[in-house]
Amino acid sequence: MKHLFGLLSLLINCAPGQASEMTLVPSGKVEAIWLSPMSKKTPTKPTKIEVKVEAFKAQTKPVTVAEFKKFLEQYPQWSKEKISSIYADSSYLTDFSKRENSDDQRPVTYVTWFVARAYCESMALRLPTVNEWEYMAAASETKKDANRNPQFLKRILEWYGEPQEGRLKSVGSIYKNMYGIWDLHGLIWEWVEDFNSTFVTGESREDSSFNKDMFCGAGALSSADKENYAAFMRFAFRSSLKGRSSVWNLGFRCVK
Repeated sequence: MKHLFGLLSLLINCAPGQASEMTLVPSGKVEAIWLSPMSKKTPTKPTKIEVKVEAFKAQTKPVTVAEFKKFLEQYPQWSKEKISSIYADSSYLTDFSKRENSDDQRPVTYVTWFVARAYCESMALRLPTVNEWEYMAAASETKKDANRNPQFLKRILEWYGEPQEGRLKSVGSIYKNMYGIWDLHGLIWEWVEDFNSTFVTGESREDSSFNKDMFCGAGALSSADKENYAAFMRFAFRSSLKGRSSVWNLGFRCVK
């Protein structure tokens, strides 16, 4: 992948654009459900692992259609007509040309990881890591870590389970968490920098701790872990993606 990153950098102008509103996410810890190994002998007692997350700034809303149109005006090499098949599949920017409103505040979707990464770099920003995204997304309107809150999880799971039809809502229309960040759940899925580290195949000690059984038919979620189901759905979705994948409800936001 290194040669692709090199090509990616060459396609981005050195002068950054203007980023949309950002907010500070203070340092803290998040329970890394995805790294918690489970013993087959005691499947109801997963080991609790917490990951330290350093403070960072995040865009308060996902990148919009209007913002992405400005990016394409400055970097036309990422347009649907000019992009290389290395960086995008055939679904890239589907229906984008039909969106004639230059002030469209819906989140941009059908974008690939390569393009999301290029957009963030053009702003002197980057995509969030898995740990950073899960950390800021754990916050509700009033609580820093609501991952164990039944009402918070119910709201997320209802969104995951509802039929996804019709036009996406505008950014800033779902809910704002205690950091001032909108729509981390309930609007779209979002790219992260290390999306393809969800399933690991290495032999390192860290890799071997990942609980692959949780995603397999032979390793159904135990009653003690049903509250983690929303997080595992996100990781299962990420594991299905490739860098050139584009999905109708998959967008992104940038951090630094």
